[in-house]
Amino acid sequence: MSVPSDIAAARAAILERIAHAANAAGRAPESVTLTAVSKLQPDDRVEAMLAAGQRVFGENRVQEAQRRWVDRRGGFTDLSLRLIGPLQSNKASEAVALFDTIETMDREKLAAALAEAIQKLGRAPEILIQVNTGEEAQKSGVVPLEADAFIKAARETYGLPITGLMCIPPVDEEPAMHFALLAKIAARNGLAVLSMGMSDDFETAIRFGATHVRVGSALFGARPLTEP
Repeated sequence: MSVPSDIAAARAAILERIAHAANAAGRAPESVTLTAVSKLQPDDRVEAMLAAGQRVFGENRVQEAQRRWVDRRGGFTDLSLRLIGPLQSNKASEAVALFDTIETMDREKLAAALAEAIQKLGRAPEILIQVNTGEEAQKSGVVPLEADAFIKAARETYGLPITGLMCIPPVDEEPAMHFALLAKIAARNGLAVLSMGMSDDFETAIRFGATHVRVGSALFGARPLTEP
C-alpha cells in the first residue's frame, strides 16, 4: 500500500520535533513515545499511518476502538492501543480486553471495576491515573490534592498496576505549570510515565518530562466536526 505523502510527511515532522525537544531538554529522543490520536479519523488515514510505521495509537471510546482495531490487531503484533478518553465502569471489561494502556482511571468505582476485569480476564493493561490539574468541573480526573491518596488506594486497595499519570491542561492557561504539577505528583509517588502534551504543546510537555505525547490534528489533519 502506498502511504499518502501528507501522512508520512506529517509523522516524520512530528518525530523530528520530538527529537529536537528531547535533545534540548537533555533527554534521549527515544525516551518520548508518540501516541497517534486516531479517534474519529477515517480508516484510510489510520491505514496510512500504520503503513508509515506508527504503532502506538490513542482512542477516546471503547466501541469506536473495537470497530477499528479488533480485526486489525492480528496483523500488527507490535501494535499498542491506549485509551485516552473517559471510561465508564460498565465498559471496564471491554477496555481491559482491548487496550494495552488505560490512561484515564480517576475514581474508586472505576478502580474496582478494572480490578475485577483484570482478575476475570487474566490480562492487565498498564494503568495511568488522570489528574484534573486545572480542577475543571467539565473534565474527568482526580483533583491534585486528592491524587496521592487515590494513587495509594489504587495500588494497595485494588492492586492495580499504576505506572503513571495523565493530564489535559485547561485550554486558556499556560500548560507548563500543569505539566510541572503533574511531574511533581508523579515523582513523589515513584511513577515514571507521564502522558501529557498534545498537538499545540507537546514540546513544552517534553521539557517537563513527558514520556508519551498525544498528537492528533498535527498528524492526521482536522477531525470531522461531529462524532458518530
